[in-house]
Amino acid sequence: MADAQKHLQALSDEFQTLQAELDGLVDARQKLESQQQENESVQKEFDTLDDDDKIYKMVGPVLLKQEKTEALMAVNGRLEFIEKEICISKRIEGQIKENEDKSDKKRAEILQIQSQVQQQQAASASA
Repeated sequence: MADAQKHLQALSDEFQTLQAELDGLVDARQKLESQQQENESVQKEFDTLDDDDKIYKMVGPVLLKQEKTEALMAVNGRLEFIEKEICISKRIEGQIKENEDKSDKKRAEILQIQSQVQQQQAASASA
């Protein structure tokens, strides 16, 4: 019975590790999607501006005047970077799915061992 509990503890630890990895992957994906939406919104706003409209960029606590072309290039550059990261994120989607599958298997294995331990304890108590 001690072996079963040790095995159960090891499986629990593995399951917790998989869950932590999964949380990290999901957070990274959500952050990228959020940044993409924000930059697309800024890009749409720039499309409505005239070339002579004033644009300011916040640097720390200070607003600095910036040319529209410079600001547009910066936003487009960020969007390109984010899109590349999202392509990488597509691969991460596979990792997330794989991680979820491993977690489900560990969860099932943990439940099976817990059931076995409970049955052994019940048999020991009645003997």
